[in-house]
Amino acid sequence: MKQNLSLIVAVAKNGVIGKDNTLPWHLPEDLKRFRALTTGHHIIMGRKTYESLGRLLPGRTTVIVTRNKDYKIAGALIAHTVIEAAALCKGDAEAFIIGGAELYKDALKLVNKLYITQIDIKIDGDAFFPEFNNAEWQETLHEEHTSAQGLKFSYLTLEQTHL
Repeated sequence: MKQNLSLIVAVAKNGVIGKDNTLPWHLPEDLKRFRALTTGHHIIMGRKTYESLGRLLPGRTTVIVTRNKDYKIAGALIAHTVIEAAALCKGDAEAFIIGGAELYKDALKLVNKLYITQIDIKIDGDAFFPEFNNAEWQETLHEEHTSAQGLKFSYLTLEQTHL
């Protein structure tokens, strides 16, 4: 049985998830949902994602994946592969892969749940969510919303179908 490992991402209609190591949109509703889902759990992120945040996120155990064997951040766990990172989260009811693009690509074959915020815009970016086989996933939640600024977005939860 797979460990309860989830992936959480916000993605534009054209697959963009980031630009210049930042989110290319302002969507406080999604950040609030991200905090609610991940607080109290392990969050796994790539080094560039950590450096773009510039701090550890409160109320979560941070696992940073980097190829640099000498990389150290006080208060964070360091792993060198996504498999190593997942092993550091054993015992957590649900650990979350939170980015970036390279880590998402490596983690897609390991996770059993996807929390996707689909943002109804096409936007310029340099980081993209990897393609995945929709047939391997079943939608268990679909909620449509409009932000306070008028931006349309949807929360999707997909669970792996054990084909």
